[in-house]
Amino acid sequence: MKILILNGPNLNRLGLRKPEVYGTKSMAQILLEIQQRWPDVHFVYRQSNHEGDLIDWIQEPTPTLPQGKEPVAGIVLNAGGYSHTSVALRDAVEECEVPVVEVHISDITKREPFRQTSLLTGVCAHSIIGKGTDGYQEAVAYLLNQQI
Repeated sequence: MKILILNGPNLNRLGLRKPEVYGTKSMAQILLEIQQRWPDVHFVYRQSNHEGDLIDWIQEPTPTLPQGKEPVAGIVLNAGGYSHTSVALRDAVEECEVPVVEVHISDITKREPFRQTSLLTGVCAHSIIGKGTDGYQEAVAYLLNQQI
C-alpha cells in the first residue's frame, strides 16, 4: 500500500520558518516518525512551491493501475497558502479518485482573515487543522482507518 504526502509552498522550510507557528520539526523528522510508526506502508513524499506540480501529483493516483504498480490508498495534502487561493487545486482534489486528507499545521480559524477559509475543505475526505506537525500522523491514521 502506498500513501502520498504532498506539501505545498514554503513547507520545505518546516522547522526553520516561523517555529512559533509551525513548530521546530523538519519534514525529514516528521517523515521518519511516520515511517517508524507504519513500517509496512510505502510513503512517497513530494514538496513543491509550484501549484501545477501539486495538481499533477494529485492527478496521478488511480484505482486501476497497470500490472506491477502499487495502489495508492490516499493522499495527505498540506497545500500551504494554495489552500486559501487555488480553485484549480480544489478542482484537482475534487476529481481525485482516492481520498485526500487536508492538513493545516496551524489553526487557520485563528489566523489572519485571508487564511481562515480553505477552498479544499469541502472536497477533501477529512481535514485536520491546528494539530501541529502531529496532524500528518493523524491524516495517515485516518487513511488507514486507525485511531490516534
